[in-house]
Amino acid sequence: MNTPIALAQALSTFDAFWSPRIVGHVNDYDVRVAKVAGEYVWHSHPDTDEFFLVLDGRLEIALREDGRERTVVLETGSVFVVPRGTEHKPSAVPGASILLFEPTGTENTGTHEGELPGHLTTSAGVPL
Repeated sequence: MNTPIALAQALSTFDAFWSPRIVGHVNDYDVRVAKVAGEYVWHSHPDTDEFFLVLDGRLEIALREDGRERTVVLETGSVFVVPRGTEHKPSAVPGASILLFEPTGTENTGTHEGELPGHLTTSAGVPL
């Protein structure tokens, strides 16, 4: 049975950064919330777009497209979709809360080079 979920309350149940929690499902997609702080790792998702909604704070997403780098800045309430296969690196200083739509089973670190920094772990989302 579905019940309403208050996103602020859901976010208050965990402290881990860059560790998305699954708050719902839409067809074959997870609806995930996450707390983010500092820099993530350059990565891509070859098979899916990635939807970001900033619930609180400010998120910057560096993108590598057509041999160039650019950065988009998302303030509270802003939405951005990273196209499939686009290498990107989110960062949030001092921090932010975000909502993501991703196909169920999609790992947050996608395809990346090298080892992950110690503050990051690979996850396909954790049930709330």
